[in-house]
Amino acid sequence: MFRCMVPRSPANLGELITMGKSLFQKVWESHRVGTLADGRTQLFIGTHLIHEVTSPQAFGMLRDLGLKVKFPQRTFATVDHIVPTVNQDAPQDPLAVAMMTALRENVDDFGITYFDLASGKQGIVHVVGPEQGITQPGTTIACGDSHTATHGAFGAIAFGIGTTQVRDVLATQTLALEALKVRRIEVNGQLAPGVYAKDVILHIIRLLGARGGIGYAYEYAGDVFERMSIEERMTVCNMSIEGGARCGYINPDAKTVEYLRGRPYVDMSDFAATASRWLAFASDADAVYDDVVSMDAATIEPTVTWGISPDQGIAISESVPDPAAAPDSITRDSIVEALAYMKIPAGSPIKGVPINVAFIGSCTNGRLSDFREVAKFLPGHKVAPGVTALAVPGSQIVAIQCENEGLPQIFRDAGFEWRDAGCSMCLAMNPDKLVGDQLCASSSNRNFKGRQGSSTGRTVLMSPLMVAAAAIRGSIADAREVFAIQ
Repeated sequence: MFRCMVPRSPANLGELITMGKSLFQKVWESHRVGTLADGRTQLFIGTHLIHEVTSPQAFGMLRDLGLKVKFPQRTFATVDHIVPTVNQDAPQDPLAVAMMTALRENVDDFGITYFDLASGKQGIVHVVGPEQGITQPGTTIACGDSHTATHGAFGAIAFGIGTTQVRDVLATQTLALEALKVRRIEVNGQLAPGVYAKDVILHIIRLLGARGGIGYAYEYAGDVFERMSIEERMTVCNMSIEGGARCGYINPDAKTVEYLRGRPYVDMSDFAATASRWLAFASDADAVYDDVVSMDAATIEPTVTWGISPDQGIAISESVPDPAAAPDSITRDSIVEALAYMKIPAGSPIKGVPINVAFIGSCTNGRLSDFREVAKFLPGHKVAPGVTALAVPGSQIVAIQCENEGLPQIFRDAGFEWRDAGCSMCLAMNPDKLVGDQLCASSSNRNFKGRQGSSTGRTVLMSPLMVAAAAIRGSIADAREVFAIQ
């Protein structure tokens, strides 16, 4: 069931004043520095995360203006996009070397904390922030990366920014932003076995569209999200941007508090008071939303994409669309374009489409719980002949955690290559790339044309266990059938 409800309007001004607030409103108001002449908010950014790709130009602008970093202790750096996942100590691409050298010089010059390859704490920026306890509820977080929304899983307002805005945060610790509307997305009920957080967010994006969230912050609510682990919540919030939303978040709760307890950057001097403050940012029960959407968890199946946009998705039991049945010419043309690129016949089942590469990793699904879940089902199975299967932890710490539990060997025994930490095949900025028109079953977040390194390469998004199922079958498959999940 998919139901969109019109929010109730306040009857009078008095009622409006006494109404509760959403987490978005609370965080926005608590970080408001002022209102600019054009109506935008000058918003204080509590935490700034940077990496090697979007920061060099921003630091260059800072130097050109003769400016310093305003609050260097609020900025944290790591290297992730361009690092190779094998032979990291070997000579690298000259451009990658230049980016890493520039980042090292900039963090040294401006006194910024840097989780580099030698630190043992390096990884994808959206994995490093949470595992270090840098990501905290009730804060504002910005990063020059589209998937900064990941941090909303902790009850933070987190969004990606451009290079000029990276400069602005470095120089002033503020941004000029327009306030967003808030859409509450409620998913209630029980997910069926074999259905994961990745399926939930792909289902939401399928229903609401890749542009449906423009101008909105998404608040994910309902008992499905309440039952999710923090790492599952990160998967959901990570892909908010793929639905057009500026950010997405889940209200902090006891799970949030326990996840952060004892993390390196969490103040433990009076943790009870800290936790109480965090929880106070959660949306009030009587908060008013600009839009409310309700979905039934029982209707969600393992979901995969079939096209070239994250909203072009279907359940594994379904067939790809037939453009002849499209409701209008725009939809028909987009289906025709996508199917031509993907080389999938109109109206055919998605199950059974051959794959060449399987990739488990990225800031969407490269955490300990992702590898644990797949490792439960891998023993006794082998990657199909002709399929290259990669498992890439999201950080050096995740890699160590996996090693401590013996997970890498389980993947290797099944025929996966176990790699070092990095963004890897999520995007084409490191050596892990598709060749020609290879089709990749991927646990990452984008299936755009050329996203994985080849101008004709094809990407099908799915959960990590669905990736493993595809690797074993050699084609897109239903993990419930491959692993006898009931």
